[in-house]
Amino acid sequence: MAKGFYISKTVGVVGIVVGAAAVATIIALSVVYSQEKAKNNEVKPTEGTTTTTTTTTAAPTTAPSNEPWDSYRLPDTLLPDTYDVTLWPRLKPDNRGIYIFTGNSSVVFRCVKETDLILIHSNKLNLTAAPTLTALGSTPAPTIKTHWMQVTTQYLVIQLNDKLKVGESYELFTKFLGELADDLGGFYRSVYTENGQEKMLATTQMQPTDARKAFPCFDEPAMKAYFNITLLHDPETTALSNDGTTLKKTTFEQTRKMSTYLLAFIVSEFESINAIADDVMIRVFARKDAIAAGQGEYALNITGPMLKFFEEYYNSSYPLPKSDQIALPDFNAGAMENWGLITYRETALLYDPAVSSNGNKERIATIISHELAHMWFGNLVTIRWWNDLWLNEGFASYVEYLGADSAEPTWNIKDLIVLADVHRVFAIDALASSHPLSSKEEDVVRPEQISEVFDAISYSKGASVLRMLSDFLTEPVFVRGLSSYLNHFQFSNTVYTDLWDHLQIAVDQTSTDLPMSISAIMDRWVLQMGFPVVTINTATGHLSQEHFLLDPESNVTTPSQFNYEWIVPIRWMKNTGEQPLYWLQAKQGKKPSFNNQHLPLSNKMKECPKSLSVCLVDDPAFRVTGNDWIVANLNVLGYYRVNYDMDNWERLLSTIPLLNRVQLIDDAFNLARAKIIPTTLALRTTQYLSTEREYMPWKSALDNLDYYYLMFDRSEVYGYLQQVEPLFDHFKKLTGNWTDVPEGHYDQYNQVNAIRMACSSGLEECTTLVSGWFQQWIDNPSVNPIQPNLRATVYCTAIAAGGAKEWDFAWGMFQNATIAIEADKLRAALTCTTIPWLLNRYLEFTLDPNLIRRQDATNTIISIASNVVGQPLAWDFIRANWAYIFTQYGGGSFSFSNLINGITKRFSTEFELKQLEQFRDDNSEVGFGSGTLAIQQSIERTNANMKWLAQNKAAVMEWLKGAITP
Repeated sequence: MAKGFYISKTVGVVGIVVGAAAVATIIALSVVYSQEKAKNNEVKPTEGTTTTTTTTTAAPTTAPSNEPWDSYRLPDTLLPDTYDVTLWPRLKPDNRGIYIFTGNSSVVFRCVKETDLILIHSNKLNLTAAPTLTALGSTPAPTIKTHWMQVTTQYLVIQLNDKLKVGESYELFTKFLGELADDLGGFYRSVYTENGQEKMLATTQMQPTDARKAFPCFDEPAMKAYFNITLLHDPETTALSNDGTTLKKTTFEQTRKMSTYLLAFIVSEFESINAIADDVMIRVFARKDAIAAGQGEYALNITGPMLKFFEEYYNSSYPLPKSDQIALPDFNAGAMENWGLITYRETALLYDPAVSSNGNKERIATIISHELAHMWFGNLVTIRWWNDLWLNEGFASYVEYLGADSAEPTWNIKDLIVLADVHRVFAIDALASSHPLSSKEEDVVRPEQISEVFDAISYSKGASVLRMLSDFLTEPVFVRGLSSYLNHFQFSNTVYTDLWDHLQIAVDQTSTDLPMSISAIMDRWVLQMGFPVVTINTATGHLSQEHFLLDPESNVTTPSQFNYEWIVPIRWMKNTGEQPLYWLQAKQGKKPSFNNQHLPLSNKMKECPKSLSVCLVDDPAFRVTGNDWIVANLNVLGYYRVNYDMDNWERLLSTIPLLNRVQLIDDAFNLARAKIIPTTLALRTTQYLSTEREYMPWKSALDNLDYYYLMFDRSEVYGYLQQVEPLFDHFKKLTGNWTDVPEGHYDQYNQVNAIRMACSSGLEECTTLVSGWFQQWIDNPSVNPIQPNLRATVYCTAIAAGGAKEWDFAWGMFQNATIAIEADKLRAALTCTTIPWLLNRYLEFTLDPNLIRRQDATNTIISIASNVVGQPLAWDFIRANWAYIFTQYGGGSFSFSNLINGITKRFSTEFELKQLEQFRDDNSEVGFGSGTLAIQQSIERTNANMKWLAQNKAAVMEWLKGAITP
């Protein structure tokens, strides 16, 4: 959402009465889908689902092959124009204990190709009357021959006795009933407790393919239409929807032209706070006690400045009259960018300085920024199909840092993209089982395939390559192209090459010097998986590139039209200062050639002699002697790793810029895993940390050492993997023996690192300190003495060091927690116990939504698996319960990709590999949904871990022994 607002036209008021229920206030819903990840949308029926009979003409549920209704994509015969939808959610169960909603929908569509068949998406809806078709022109509508629900492809199929006429418009009317389930998808219910009383609300999550669970619709992103929503609900509740202002009746202003996945509506007893920013109404909705406690104030205060930033950044006015944001007790994603009403998890929107950490506050700022960015990029202009999801989510994942920086300029938050996105996705994109950013439309058609693309590649790699693009174009040229793109395609759909076209226009208009076109450069980053490692030999000045793989012996089966070569923009510096941008180039079918950007264009695409196996240019600019050094990929602006000759590595262990200290550590550890440099060289990059006080290099080192902990925490090597005390002592002094909070944003993060590492390495002073704080809380539960920034670490450490008493106390505080952020910290800390029976009991709790909310089940199981004691327990639990989990939780409450990767990340033995392969084979009929690719990635990663251990265990052990010897 952005800023640049105007006031909506007055909305008419219509009174509606249904039985004794008066219809109440309604408001338009908006934006929220964070960089939290994929959900599986092939939801299985929950036990007790209503079985109301549909009044349909008998037809086979299994249609002949190759019929139109067997395809998961809609035919190009009909285009929707307008929907009129009325829904009545029941917030109390019927006499069978089932929650339902009823409704009716009229969709006006235009025939663009002659057909006698209507296919419209419908999933888990029971028709309560036969559908009717009306012509809106002079020619009567064909009569309906037969209709049925095609369950597999999720269609209502309507066969006609005659053909629809091209150019004519028709209206299809349906009445239906659905379950208001707790499956977190479509139109669903959420439960919370307020003043000791259980409360219920009805809310939505349509992305990517669940609008069809709320009403029959043409549920594809390119099928944009206008929506008129009416909600019927109890008098004490408030209703919200995508467009309109609060009313005492039930008719909403018509939405803008938009995709079905951006539609949202909510019925609740929530309250709100509001503000006006440049004529845009900004509102934050939440539980009454949360609003009363002021937990929505931070979100309200930063939304206006962020909208203003994005309006100026896009050079485009905010397209709606209001921006609503709502915190939901049960919500599977982090947030969702519904246009005009953004839905969030409570932890992603509500902030309370008494319990919220610095990290909680930052997460709220970045998620709000991410969703507001979508108001233009994704909502105003929408991808044509899900194969280009990266364009929506990668862009929002990049500019979320810019928007958050505009609201919190003292945080210097833009640098964090290196840790949170670039390094995060490198780990996945370095696998042979990775995938390109963009694929063919026909490769992403089924709901589970669509869910599978909501992964780190789409979000974090998308963000990384767009950041790289913005850098080499320069930000003014980049935003000029964005503005042109948004204004040209507003209210319509695009493919990613449309963005290239408009960026190219900006390049041409500004005479920006590039070695090739935008498309020629960027298609290599979008259409082939992976990324290169650029090797610089400072003795000879030679540069080269190759596809970087964590396991260089792995078999890359995905072909690439570009032969896994990239056009690489290299920002670099010598110890004497920053150098001109350098382009490492490649031509399809040719070996790479290398040329500086400042060379004449005629010299930029030299062809390599066919006799050379690798084409190298001996450029004296890259030669150094003596104590001079070179560092490339300044500030990690490029999406690639860098390797050097050994002499330059040695020289780089001296002082270099902050982000490149971060990069140096991460590149070294990963190059070592790929057997490009020695493992001991990577370990040596951490030796200087005893004098390092900046957060980001420490975080980079700890992230990479986490791999060593995973590989060695079941062996004798683990005893040598300890960080010493300097950082702990530094923050002890800085905070006056832990009584103060560091002032700096990153210092607060590094204080947490200091305590976490000191306690995990067995420093008695640290364990005694945090256990003492926790005991003080046990002694007086009404007063928590632990600082909000430290709570997550202190809770985990104290529970790990304690027994059943500490666990039971934390469980009780979790159950009674009224603030979601505090509950989340306790829920995660409970996974830290080292007592197996407690962990096994906790695993069972994850399948009971009355104990662990469905939205938190996946994360809880993964956290247990991250515990060395809990890992085999979690693996046994998943294997024993997979069929049940997949059937009952396939509707989105479990992210199967995250679950499988999280459970198996420690696997490093032949026995574990065999178990994993057996798990894959035993469940081939059950399936893995959005976790299908994750199974293959886990097998590949386990093989790589086995090889790495065999080759490096002895060397690591020897180096560590030497490093700690006085």
